[in-house]
Amino acid sequence: MQRSAVVVVADKTSLKRPFIFANAVHMALCFFMLTMTVAWHRDLLQTGKMVSHASVVIMYIIEIGCLLLSVLGVFGACQGKRWCLILYAAGMAAASQTIIVRTALSYQDIYEKRVVREETKLLSMMPLSTTSKANRTLLYSIQEEFECCGLIEGYKDWGSSIPPSCNCQYPGKCIRLRGSATLGAPKNQYVYQEPCLPIYVSELKLAFSLAMGIQFGSGVFWVVLLVMSIKLMGQIKRKQEFMALLQSNRYVPGAF
Repeated sequence: MQRSAVVVVADKTSLKRPFIFANAVHMALCFFMLTMTVAWHRDLLQTGKMVSHASVVIMYIIEIGCLLLSVLGVFGACQGKRWCLILYAAGMAAASQTIIVRTALSYQDIYEKRVVREETKLLSMMPLSTTSKANRTLLYSIQEEFECCGLIEGYKDWGSSIPPSCNCQYPGKCIRLRGSATLGAPKNQYVYQEPCLPIYVSELKLAFSLAMGIQFGSGVFWVVLLVMSIKLMGQIKRKQEFMALLQSNRYVPGAF
């Protein structure tokens, strides 16, 4: 009776179930991110947009690698295989250290460079009345998505050629063109009042901040999984030693 009671106590203090649950969540997140990456990559190929081949490969490697690491960790926890958990811990240590250090060091540089590059790209389209067809298509989509018109001075940036994407139907966001507000433009037309550049840059900054936050959060989550795997390895080792001691009939109560 004493032997079975001791074993039950040892099982209750195990990190096995929390570790498996955490990795199940991690696998679900990795699978979701992998699915999104595949869809994004397919969309880029279909639309003919250029993207760095190396960046796509790196994303696939990280997502598939993390998915396989979690599978290895769950297998090690279920089967009590310490070598699986050692490989898991080594992989998680490398991944978490890489992503946390990379995010911390590159945040400001990437953040500023990308925002400035996108802002410069839009400003180079001025004046909008003479910009290319491709630029017009891009601006039309931006105006429809963010419910704005023009870039700097609103509808005035378009001169007399205000596009339908500037048409406004939401009270509080519209301005009514009266008299000679815009020479040659339709009178009594309701268009969006706010220019697009400040809104677009603000949304871009938010998107980059969220992306960096997700990366940093992933690194912290991996550190938590790393710590759990190390503690679980210790528990598995102690349990194996304990069971070996029981089988050798040399168990001393209170030794474990």
